[in-house]
Amino acid sequence: MSSYFKIFICLFLIFLVFLTSCTKYETIFIDNGEEESEVKAEIADTLEKRERGLMFRKHLDENAGMLFTFNDDSSYSFWMKNTLIPLDIIFISKNFVIVEIIHAEPCKEEPCETYDTEKYSRYILEVNGNFTTNNNIEVGDRVIRE
Repeated sequence: MSSYFKIFICLFLIFLVFLTSCTKYETIFIDNGEEESEVKAEIADTLEKRERGLMFRKHLDENAGMLFTFNDDSSYSFWMKNTLIPLDIIFISKNFVIVEIIHAEPCKEEPCETYDTEKYSRYILEVNGNFTTNNNIEVGDRVIRE
């Protein structure tokens, strides 16, 4: 095997690792009936990304967040372990309607509180604390994914 071929293979493998580790983003719009709020959301669509969530983040841009996507409708639970900033947790149905909003505070000591809902959802959007209040977002509002 030539040394050029070996270098090519190494570079190709590095490229594949880089490509698979890239964070995916999606623009989400929330329509409250009067105006739309825009969120640039990181997509948490794997078990590893969902487990890490927004842990250890010291800052989240104003119109940024994380969208957790699931294959099934269920009543999901979230907690704020190792989460350093307050968040609004927006539970969204498979039809892209907000079914519940929870205002969650960072966990400062164990055991951490869990935040869950009895309402079924397929997507959960985490944004900065008070984002929903500041943008007049309520249960029943529609979510638009681009």
